Amino acid sequence: MACDRLIGPLPDGCVDAVVTDPPFGISFAAQPTKWQRRAGASPVEWDDAAGDVVPMLRLAPIQAVWGGNYFPLPLSRGWLCWYKPDSPPSMGDFELAWTSVDQNAAHFTWSISATNGERVGHPTQKPLAVMLWTIGKLGNPQTILDPFCGSGTTLVAAKKLGRHFLGFEISPVYAQLSRDRLTALDMQPSLFEVQRKPEQLGSK
Repeated sequence: MACDRLIGPLPDGCVDAVVTDPPFGISFAAQPTKWQRRAGASPVEWDDAAGDVVPMLRLAPIQAVWGGNYFPLPLSRGWLCWYKPDSPPSMGDFELAWTSVDQNAAHFTWSISATNGERVGHPTQKPLAVMLWTIGKLGNPQTILDPFCGSGTTLVAAKKLGRHFLGFEISPVYAQLSRDRLTALDMQPSLFEVQRKPEQLGSK
């Protein structure tokens, strides 16, 4: 479920993995791009300060934090990189995720434009493909927590992979976006549930 407030403390190690994309503290949302302004975006201040991710890490033995280069995190060699071949001049060519996994660094190429069809109104919405890949690089976590779930992409990825998930979001607007995306996912037919009419093959 996606929640907009925390009810009671979560115990250490209560989930298998923390997978999150917190505010980096770089004021990106306060400076909408030309294309975002044309789509109706206005400046907001929610990423003027970085999210406090360090206390969240105790909640799971495995962690992945997008924008990890902006936070005081332990040394790691298991960095993940999302390369954006069509990044505009106002954005970096890639983003980095810190992980707690002792593995080789890896990169994933996915265009920004490929995400257009899944956008729901969050200015820094991660592509679903990126979050599916991220979870796949963490072994096989069965319960996933995103304490900064934003538009809910981590939760959608977890659900598509058949994992249990828990998300928290301080903004009621974005929390509702997460709920709406999860509800829409519930309404999509499973590949194995689609019934096709028998077709006669051959010439008519």
